[in-house]
Amino acid sequence: MRKLHHWLILWFLLGQQYFTLEALYRFILKGGEKAHIAMLAVGGLVCISIGAVNQIPRFYNSKIIVQAAVGTLITLIIELAAGLILNVWLGQAIWDYTGLPGNILGQISLPFAAIWFFLMPLAIWLEDTFCYYFWGEGECYSLASIYKDFVTFK
Repeated sequence: MRKLHHWLILWFLLGQQYFTLEALYRFILKGGEKAHIAMLAVGGLVCISIGAVNQIPRFYNSKIIVQAAVGTLITLIIELAAGLILNVWLGQAIWDYTGLPGNILGQISLPFAAIWFFLMPLAIWLEDTFCYYFWGEGECYSLASIYKDFVTFK
């Protein structure tokens, strides 16, 4: 029960971060469009999924660039599934990438995959930081250090 509580808190907190990024993107680059509340749930699911994989020693001991690639793949799978449910099946029209290169059914695309890849160290750092400060799990490190390891392939 305690672990469920832990994951629910992370889902909400990290989902808020995801939703905030989405809202900023839409406001700044899409002319003031509002973010859909479903992005909080989708983002929380993405982040706790990445966090769950990060509990596997083989994963968290790997290079951050490998962690970013795996995290990006997780994000794309969840966003594709969410897009098929929300946009295609339920007709919500929350996002549509049909005009972008390398899109799959208009729900995910190569440009956004690249963006997620470069944002992934931030997502991993946020999850680790929340776990450290709320539950004393793991270790505290700087965001700059994870990006340094990312660009130097450590």
